[in-house]
Amino acid sequence: MMKIEKKDKSMLFSTTEIPDVFFTEYMSEANGDYVKVYLCILFLSKYDKDIKLNDLSKRLNISINIIQSALAFWEEHGLLTKKVNGYILNNIQEIELNKLYSPNLALSPEDIKKNANDQYRAKAIECINNMYFQGIMSPTWYSDIDLWFKKYGFDEQVMISLFDYCFNKSALHKNYVKTVAEAWSKNNIKTYEDLELYYQKFEKLNKIKKSIAKKLGRYSPLTQFEEAYIEKWVIDFNYDLNIINIALKKTTSKANPSFDYLDKLITDWHDKNLKTESDVTNYLSELKQKKKNIKQLEKQTNYNNYEQRNYDDLDNLYANKKKV
Repeated sequence: MMKIEKKDKSMLFSTTEIPDVFFTEYMSEANGDYVKVYLCILFLSKYDKDIKLNDLSKRLNISINIIQSALAFWEEHGLLTKKVNGYILNNIQEIELNKLYSPNLALSPEDIKKNANDQYRAKAIECINNMYFQGIMSPTWYSDIDLWFKKYGFDEQVMISLFDYCFNKSALHKNYVKTVAEAWSKNNIKTYEDLELYYQKFEKLNKIKKSIAKKLGRYSPLTQFEEAYIEKWVIDFNYDLNIINIALKKTTSKANPSFDYLDKLITDWHDKNLKTESDVTNYLSELKQKKKNIKQLEKQTNYNNYEQRNYDDLDNLYANKKKV
């Protein structure tokens, strides 16, 4: 049994009102079932009634496990506050107002536009608003974008590209945008030229991953650890597919070639400061010739030892004959 309460218990209207900020700030992060659960709770909260999870499950045709996950999701985002006997439905406008006027986010959208570093930054923010929010971007986005400009040092084109990337991924919510921004920052992206180089490297890396998987006969996705190996070879060692192919060819005699084996080969080449395909092929040719020379030497040594033993046997034979 849980009880849903609402801070504002006004019964003046029979409609269930949903603030616009719910659509601009929260709905994009929640899946459909979570939204259904929230809307139902919002509706029921007007009547201050108790409701069992089982009844809510039947009413929405959603499993109890999903309902519990939905409640945890909205609690994590601050829209619900858990009590001993149920939940309090928090006021979304108050939540966003507190975010907007907290000490770290003290500027209004208008202030940020006026106090942006220059007119280009203000234009970039407005461009993001018009292109990806249909001109109705939530006020807290203005503050976040301004903070991201300062934190990550992106230029205006990079910031617009960040929102374009997330928009095309159908993931235009703050957690995802921030995650991508962190990843770009770790790759030292500041300017649009940096971003283009990153995309080229990323595209090259993906092609190499697909090629390696195909050559190894892997039809299931590579694991996180296997991808990490490839990223080390390509990004850290700066090796192209031609060098990696040499290592792959050396696995043909193995039934189940592992990435550990490939990594030992490629890391050894890197440790020996072999930088190009010709460096590797020359090294392997020299290594092969050394092995061949060693085998010939061993063969010659064994032959000499065999001849020497024959001479010794003849000497013994002659010595025995003399005694007779």
